[in-house]
Amino acid sequence: MTSLFVLGGARSGKSRYAQARAEAMPGELIFIATAQAFDTEMTDRIARHRADRDVRWRTVEAPLALPEAIVEYSAPGRVLLVDCLTLWTSNLLLGEHDIDAASAALDRAVIAAPGAVILVANEVGLGIVPDNALARRFRDHAGLLNQRIAAAADTVVLVTAGLPLSLK
Repeated sequence: MTSLFVLGGARSGKSRYAQARAEAMPGELIFIATAQAFDTEMTDRIARHRADRDVRWRTVEAPLALPEAIVEYSAPGRVLLVDCLTLWTSNLLLGEHDIDAASAALDRAVIAAPGAVILVANEVGLGIVPDNALARRFRDHAGLLNQRIAAAADTVVLVTAGLPLSLK
């Protein structure tokens, strides 16, 4: 396995599953975080995620420059865990960045990565249609990115209620 894409709903167990898969692999573990703490709840959530990782993990913050971080840190003998693409998409959208260009750069970085890359994302397309234009744009961009990364990844797993289902 060179690349693994883990999808799931909120609190589905996708991050825990992805972390366990990474920790089962040999090599240096690097967590690439895309979250930004704009409020207390998110600060607490980030702290809980950090506490779930032991001393084997090195954390790299990449709220926007995710493709560049994958290019910089991917190497044979390293396992990158990117959590999560959904927050990265949100960061790009709210910052009014070119999401299509950024998604293409991410796709290229994942395909070219010389080491293992595990990517986590929320499956956002299973709910009701959002009632506002920004939320619909977000859902559409997230869904298109998920399709793109699923096509590029060697393995794709959907996690629901803590149970993994292999899709590819």
